[in-house]
Amino acid sequence: MKNEGTRALGAHLSLLGAAVCWGLMSPLGKDALQHGISGITLVSFRVLGGSILFWLASLLAPRERVAPRDRVLFVGAAIFGLVCNQCCFTIGLSLTSPINAGIVTTTMPIFALILSALILREPITQQKALGVALGCCGAFLLIWSSAQASGSALQLGDIRGDLLCVGGQVSYALYLTIFGKLAKKYSVFTVNKWMFLWASILLLPWTTSEVLTTNFSSLSTKTLLEVGYVVFFGTFVSYLLMINGQRTLRPTVVSMYNYVQPIVAVVVSVILGLALFTWWHALAIVLIFCGVWLVTIARGRRSSPARS
Repeated sequence: MKNEGTRALGAHLSLLGAAVCWGLMSPLGKDALQHGISGITLVSFRVLGGSILFWLASLLAPRERVAPRDRVLFVGAAIFGLVCNQCCFTIGLSLTSPINAGIVTTTMPIFALILSALILREPITQQKALGVALGCCGAFLLIWSSAQASGSALQLGDIRGDLLCVGGQVSYALYLTIFGKLAKKYSVFTVNKWMFLWASILLLPWTTSEVLTTNFSSLSTKTLLEVGYVVFFGTFVSYLLMINGQRTLRPTVVSMYNYVQPIVAVVVSVILGLALFTWWHALAIVLIFCGVWLVTIARGRRSSPARS
């Protein structure tokens, strides 16, 4: 009983740590993007850095044999879970405010629900439908407020960046819906080392030329440290912590930690002067949080008998 409590506490702390890492990544990554690093270059560093770190870490873990069919599935997982997801989010972050990017991340469970219904034929109850409607209203409100803020786009957001960040959440939801079974079949090191390797192979031939044009000598130490944070904590550490939490806690509990990301992003962004927080942001947060809460509670009620 004591071991179960300790394991659960460790899982909660892992999810909290991952959420804080991702929440900090929005303002710190935004600051790096404003001081000499392009979105494509930052994505390239994340993918290549994650690949190197996970392959090195896998040397310390038990070796697993990957079935030939799953090697092909890892290619699709890399496309939706990393390439499209990170390209859309990071490039979107370069265009919009870190507050908007942080808020948009909470819509992922809603897109996962919709895609599960379309692809896996999971039923949608009235409560889930209400949750999806509220979440969509919040996302549309956020995008609409960005479209109205033409004179202060860098402070209040940009509709292009908001839409790209939404696209990143849709891409990751597709990854969870179609390729999520890989995480249950293999260890976190096996899953991530193959995903990041394939992502590097697919992405770097198209982005290397832009990376090489970056004037690294002109970058400040602060910018380099921010890039290092995005690669190590925002990618490597956060992915490890998230999978550790998923192995112990129910998906409904895991989803709730999405709420932490925008809170961290808002607080740090305002402190650093990277964005303004308005009543439109507050209303969008309330709508999205209520929507995700209704969706996750509905899932929890449905899955609780099976787990008892």
